[in-house]
Amino acid sequence: MTDDLTTHDAEDDARNADLLIWVNGALRKRAEAMVSVYDSGFMLGDGIWEGLRLHNGRWAFLGAHLDRLFEAAKAIDLDIGMDRAGIAAALEETRLANGMQDHVHARLMVTRGVKTRPFQHPALSRSGPTMVIIMEHSRPNPALMERGIRLATVPQVRGLPMSQDPKLNSHSKLNCILACIQAEKAGADEALMLDPHGFVNTTNACNFFIVRHGEVWTSTGDYCMNGITRGKVIELCRANDIPVFERNFSLVDTYGAEEAFLTGTFGAQTPVSEIDGRRIGEEGTNGAGPITRRIRSLYEALIERDTRTPSAM
Repeated sequence: MTDDLTTHDAEDDARNADLLIWVNGALRKRAEAMVSVYDSGFMLGDGIWEGLRLHNGRWAFLGAHLDRLFEAAKAIDLDIGMDRAGIAAALEETRLANGMQDHVHARLMVTRGVKTRPFQHPALSRSGPTMVIIMEHSRPNPALMERGIRLATVPQVRGLPMSQDPKLNSHSKLNCILACIQAEKAGADEALMLDPHGFVNTTNACNFFIVRHGEVWTSTGDYCMNGITRGKVIELCRANDIPVFERNFSLVDTYGAEEAFLTGTFGAQTPVSEIDGRRIGEEGTNGAGPITRRIRSLYEALIERDTRTPSAM
């Protein structure tokens, strides 16, 4: 087992070599699933996406993911060209074609489509949107829970909403990629990013939580991704008498945390064992204390309930 981890490390699965990928209404073999070099997503990062998790043959929190997808499309003035039922049908078609039932991650991507010329203006995208659905058999690497993630604070920030609103789930992720590179150069797994005012915000890939004196803290949400899992964790805490606060807090507060964890569709709640060389939790632990473990148990039960009833779209 390598000592390097990311929040999206998954166990190897040979079935992923023979995937069928949905591209603009057609199922293509993995090696044949391609988009044009003139596509606005490839050329400019002009697109939006969603990550979804399959459990018991159903997509967890499908309605919330579709809400976020269509809100993002409206924000960037992108006509997806398909309604909610159509997208759900495309997901189901791809799932069935790949014989998938559980431990599956899907990435649904929509771009502004193929451009007539290789320049920025959105009016040059005249052929309609490009939509791709990639599904992989994807079970998180057990090391994510066994060792936990090591974070390093980086100079890159999630910026102000008038430049590029961090709530937008867009293809344009270069600042997060640079943050991840910076953290790896510092010997960590991933990056802890601050907001424009210097408060602790998020990581390059996931939302971030700490536990202090029995309270769960996360950022205000003003400068971070509007995470579906983040929102579910906050709701679960409020429903189960776990004090939870969306607030500004500093690195000093973070270094003194008893527990820390990341949230995301892929890993659910991934423990953080180290931040800027400072151990989180007791010696020899992965950073997941009793509150993190309780939240994870509550979340697993929520997933079970959500995916055993028809998905609300």
